[in-house]
Amino acid sequence: MKHVFLINPTAGKGKFYESIKPQIEECCKKNGLDYEIVTTQASRDGLRIVKEMAATGENIRFYACGGDGTLYEVVNGAYGYDNVEVAVIPLGSGNDFIRLFGSKEDFLELDNVINGVPVRLDVIKCGDEIAINQCSMGLDAEVCAKQAEFKKLPMVTGEGAYVASSLYCLLKKVKNTFTITIDDGEPFTRDCIFCFCGNSRWYGGGFKGGPLAMPDDGLLDFIIVEKKCTRAKLVTLLGAYKKGEHLSWDMTTFVRGKKLTIHSKNPAAVNVDGECTVVNDCTFEIVEDAITFVVPKNSEFLNFRTQKETN
Repeated sequence: MKHVFLINPTAGKGKFYESIKPQIEECCKKNGLDYEIVTTQASRDGLRIVKEMAATGENIRFYACGGDGTLYEVVNGAYGYDNVEVAVIPLGSGNDFIRLFGSKEDFLELDNVINGVPVRLDVIKCGDEIAINQCSMGLDAEVCAKQAEFKKLPMVTGEGAYVASSLYCLLKKVKNTFTITIDDGEPFTRDCIFCFCGNSRWYGGGFKGGPLAMPDDGLLDFIIVEKKCTRAKLVTLLGAYKKGEHLSWDMTTFVRGKKLTIHSKNPAAVNVDGECTVVNDCTFEIVEDAITFVVPKNSEFLNFRTQKETN
């Protein structure tokens, strides 16, 4: 198998770019790997490179060396190719998807990942895009779009940017009229703050939006938060939301399923693993066993998975 490391030189504001390459070279030589290091030059560069290399049919493991945006590109390039695996070397400020599988330090210990365990995971399909972590529509997506601007500010972390953009958007857009259909159920219309679709648990720099989601259980976690309180009350709930305590709120509907369709009365932001657009209609649908993801060899997730299979 060939090991291809795609490095985003701007991830984490470029702090790790010069130091990570010699670490990769040393580790690959020690493990006797056939490897290549590629530095992306522009947005969507990683997606194009992965797709082109995957199409050759060669067995390749692609390492997303960057943040969640780099992982998005690698996943979308790798989707549909059974000859490739996806791994992560976290250099970004958020790195939310990997939290389920271990700490950032676990993934930065390169031996853990190079000698990691490939597992098959589900993904979310939204139009022509693939999300391995989460999708959302409404206030959450507006926050995601605004977060990119705050992250450009000096000394602002991914988590800090999410909090700042959340407070900003609470003043701008907290009510969305959505008509929602879950699986083959009857459509229903609600005034919503947002709708969240989770394949995994964390996003936005450490917010536990899908506290019970698992990316290998064949189901998506749909969380609908209705507009039933004031902006001032929402501000006080932000901390509880970050901790994943929102499933018990009286304005929250939590359902597991395979497909969520949303029609918005007005154009609304939709977020697909941090990539944001404005639409009236979208569908979040599971694709089971769609991606091979490399979990660090010391991950507790592997123990949990083994226990689940045994039971």
